Amino acid sequence: MSAPGLVKSMVMIGGAQGGNIIMSILRVKVLALLLGPAGVGLLGVYNNLREAASITAGLGLTTSGVRELASTKGEDAALSRVRRVLFWALALQGGLAAAVVWISREALALWLLGDTVHATSIGFVGVAVFIFMLSASQMVLLQGMRQIADMARATIIGAAAGSVAGIVGVWVLGMQGLIWFILAPPLATMLVATFYTRKLPRPATAPMGAADIFRTWRGMVRLGVAFMLGGLLTTASLLLVRGYLTRELGLDAAGQFAASWAISMTYVGFLLNAMGADYLPRLTEVIHDQKASTALMNDQLQLGLALGGPFLLALIAVAPWFISLLYSADFDGTVRLLQWQSIGNIFKLASWAFGFAIVAAGRSGLFLFSQVLFNVIFIGLIWFGLPAFGIEITAVAFLIAYGVGLIWNTFLVHYLHGFRFQRLSLGLLTMHTVLAALVMVIAVKAPVLGAVTGVILAGITGLVAGHVVTAKVNAEGRLARKLIRFYAAIGWPIRGVS
Repeated sequence: MSAPGLVKSMVMIGGAQGGNIIMSILRVKVLALLLGPAGVGLLGVYNNLREAASITAGLGLTTSGVRELASTKGEDAALSRVRRVLFWALALQGGLAAAVVWISREALALWLLGDTVHATSIGFVGVAVFIFMLSASQMVLLQGMRQIADMARATIIGAAAGSVAGIVGVWVLGMQGLIWFILAPPLATMLVATFYTRKLPRPATAPMGAADIFRTWRGMVRLGVAFMLGGLLTTASLLLVRGYLTRELGLDAAGQFAASWAISMTYVGFLLNAMGADYLPRLTEVIHDQKASTALMNDQLQLGLALGGPFLLALIAVAPWFISLLYSADFDGTVRLLQWQSIGNIFKLASWAFGFAIVAAGRSGLFLFSQVLFNVIFIGLIWFGLPAFGIEITAVAFLIAYGVGLIWNTFLVHYLHGFRFQRLSLGLLTMHTVLAALVMVIAVKAPVLGAVTGVILAGITGLVAGHVVTAKVNAEGRLARKLIRFYAAIGWPIRGVS
């Protein structure tokens, strides 16, 4: 079965991302106390710029490269060619992007921040882009070759280095030290990932002329550019929203939005990253087998909702106290944003499994259209709704955009691959959506009652999640066997879930 392998990969990457979360708690708490909402907002701008420049420079090779590596496994000449072209292409493209950002640093600072005070730091974001592209070339190779444990190690060490360097930088230099949060993580990740990629078996090489190099690069770019445009569109949209909020409501409002977005992306992103690390190369191998791909998509959807749903219910319930713990009392405006986004993230978890199917099938045009659809809805609602509804519209727009995206992606995978929901998939999606809406209604009217209700429901759905996951791992491991005995003892024996 595919599910045990998916769970194992998710545990490894999820463990690394869990370490990320612990370090994230530390660094955002320190940042919030030292620099307040303005510091959080400025770091968000740096991160967005780095993401936008990296996505542009990558030309989608970090996505198409994983697919190409997975599809050429066992073909030494083709695999060697893809590996070499990926490294040099990402290095050269990253260097060009770094030069552009450095030359444009004052113009970018003026556009993004309204002045040139932080122009030098903006320029160093370009240096971070180059380092990130070198790091990406090694991480893509590990993912494409399904070296998930090594990916996890590189991820956790990179995050640790970034946290330490960033905190020290802010402590010593104040706002000017924020750039170390951007520079250090990709540098550490690159060094660790390179250590592991050098241990990979080297396929037999074949001579490569300029025509061979260009043909291989063009093939990956042709597929990857749509993925690049889709990712760039989302990142650029977020940058546009941050700029719009800063101009209309001030840097503090941008900081409130950045805080809720960071929690949403970090605490749900760890699961999405864990899902995608092994899922994409695995799905690529079976994408043309309708029965196998449908089963794999249902497995991934069920695991995502089972593992992420209880956490999202709890997050809606305890958002006021969670925000205060992570940040400070100055971030009270973040609470409602986080609650709305948490409901939207249920739709995101479900649609994520379908989005990978579009990538695995190489349907880059449809992938791009899906990204355009999401961002048009997201930006449109914010642009026209901000004057009337204030900052809360940013989170409501997130929810609506992902709800529409889920419907669209479901239609696509049914049309392309004959996908059909298994009963468990629909049950988990419906249960978590209804319960999340219920908890939010109660939490808005009576926060303490909402917290108690949400935590109890999270515990109940967590019990369901344990049953689902344990059934899928087929009693692999000591913990799974203990859980099987536990569910048998409470009168809910595990006989397999489908």
